[in-house]
Amino acid sequence: MFEFFDPMAEVRITAGNLPHWYQPGATYFITFRTADSIPDSVASSWRVRRNDWLRRHGIKPDDPVGGTSLLNLPERQRREYHETFSREYLDHLDRGHGACVLKSPGIAGIVAESLLHSDQVSYLLGDFVVMPNHVHLLVRPLGDADLLALCRSWKQFTANRINRSLGRRGRFWQAESFDHLVRGPDEFDRFRRYIADNPAKANLRAGEFLYHRRPDS
Repeated sequence: MFEFFDPMAEVRITAGNLPHWYQPGATYFITFRTADSIPDSVASSWRVRRNDWLRRHGIKPDDPVGGTSLLNLPERQRREYHETFSREYLDHLDRGHGACVLKSPGIAGIVAESLLHSDQVSYLLGDFVVMPNHVHLLVRPLGDADLLALCRSWKQFTANRINRSLGRRGRFWQAESFDHLVRGPDEFDRFRRYIADNPAKANLRAGEFLYHRRPDS
């Protein structure tokens, strides 16, 4: 059911604070986070160090084509990049910064309902976990569904519902998401384990997160 990155097929690349690589029909590991989940000073320091690493390896940080250069680096350097910067980004989320309103079962349920709503219609949804200040999921867009549009839809719908529920206004989610093209079945299984183990890694108790495992995925 889940298909993976094809190194021989075309990849569309865009650049922001994070690189984004898109390939029709592929499966992605997605993380989106609340706006207060990483302090601005921490995020700024992370970007400076990441951009310095990219420049030292001959890649312009703000150039969308730079994503192709990163893909073309030797496997050891690609692993170094992800172990240093992707892992650090995810580790920061588990430190519990911000109001962590997703810890409430009712609020987490709004997110889960939104993700499950169009499963097998616009996308194939894999496992996911709603953490106190972020969400991890595996997803494969179907047909002409666009990953950016899907993320934008989830965020807009849930932000409106959550803000109304909390009696608040303003930005709820960080605009940009972390997305990773899944390279194959082994990596897919690693991401499934990461999603399942994330609550324990963050020292959460039962009722402080919402975990969904897709049957037979």
